[in-house]
Amino acid sequence: MMNKWKLIYMLLFLPMAGTTFSQTVQSHTAQISNQRKPIVVDLSLWKNVSTWRNDTVGSVCLNLGVLSGMNNLAGVGINILGSIVRNDACGLQMAGLWNLTGQSMCGLQIAGITNVNGNNMVGVSASGLVGINGNRIRGLQMAGLVNINGDDNEGGSISGLMNLSGNQTKGVQLSGMSNITGLNFGGCALSGLVNAVGGDAAGAQIAGVSNITVGNMRGMQLSGLGNVTGGTVQGLQMASINIASRVKGLQIGLFNYYKEQLDGFQLGLVNANPQTRVQMMVYGGNSAKLNIAARFKNRLFYTILGAGMPYLKFSDKFSGSLFYRAGMELPLYKRLFVSGDLGYQHTETFKNRHIGFPSRLYSLQGRINLEYRLADGVGLFVTGGYGWDRYYTQGGNYDKGIIIEGGIVLFKY
Repeated sequence: MMNKWKLIYMLLFLPMAGTTFSQTVQSHTAQISNQRKPIVVDLSLWKNVSTWRNDTVGSVCLNLGVLSGMNNLAGVGINILGSIVRNDACGLQMAGLWNLTGQSMCGLQIAGITNVNGNNMVGVSASGLVGINGNRIRGLQMAGLVNINGDDNEGGSISGLMNLSGNQTKGVQLSGMSNITGLNFGGCALSGLVNAVGGDAAGAQIAGVSNITVGNMRGMQLSGLGNVTGGTVQGLQMASINIASRVKGLQIGLFNYYKEQLDGFQLGLVNANPQTRVQMMVYGGNSAKLNIAARFKNRLFYTILGAGMPYLKFSDKFSGSLFYRAGMELPLYKRLFVSGDLGYQHTETFKNRHIGFPSRLYSLQGRINLEYRLADGVGLFVTGGYGWDRYYTQGGNYDKGIIIEGGIVLFKY
């Protein structure tokens, strides 16, 4: 009876054992096959005219040809026209026109027109026109026109026109026209025109025209025309125009503006914020006879930009001046205020230079002002001061003396 039950158990167990054995053999065979992927030499006239078919499993260690296609490259590939690797390339890939890698590239790519990587690139990619990477770069990407990276860039990008990263950049960007990062940037960006970051930036942005950061900027922004930061600037902004929501540091420019908060200092011809009052000043005096100016007034400090004419007598030919002043105002009694400022004035005498007057002068001036506010939008002021009119081309004063002025202030205090 016992032998009968043993026989039954054996008959039930045999199919299961056979299946397990078959799976084990297949797995072992696959491992052996993977371990024995061939490494070959490929000589190619064209993509399908070669000593090694591009759909064959294995890697090519040496590829020489005109236009080549291969599964993997692990070594050196040199082609007159182009090189196409379906999967990964590791080593040196060089072509007269283009290199195309379907997956990842590690090593060195050199092409006359373009390098394209579908996934990651680690190493150096150099092309005459365009370098394109679908995912991540770790290394150096160089192109004559444009570098495009779909995701992250860690390393350096150098291009004649533009570097474009869809996500984050860490490292150095150099371009003739613009550097654009879709999310965050950390490092140094130098461009001939514009640096733009869609998120936060840390490091240095240097551009010929403008730097734009949508989020926060920690570091330095330098440009010829304007710096714009949507969040907080923690560091330095230096340009003709500087704009930020919040500043923790220094703004230096012709026009500086913050929207919410300043924890630092603004140095410029005009420093403004949402509370800045812009007023018109119309007045006469003995420096320039008739003057009109705009005053940008904050709580205590103000700056003035204006023009006056004539500098000489009304009977002389036309002459005029441009001036800038900066000062501070304090309340004296109810509607009466006292202020003091220092200024610079440039004077042009135009056709009067032919009758014995200097063609142009500059003046250093100091003033004390008393101002009485008649209403919320109207005020009267008188000024007493002293000025030195000096030559641009030689030392010494052309004239000096007391300044007396008086006039009206318009628009809301």
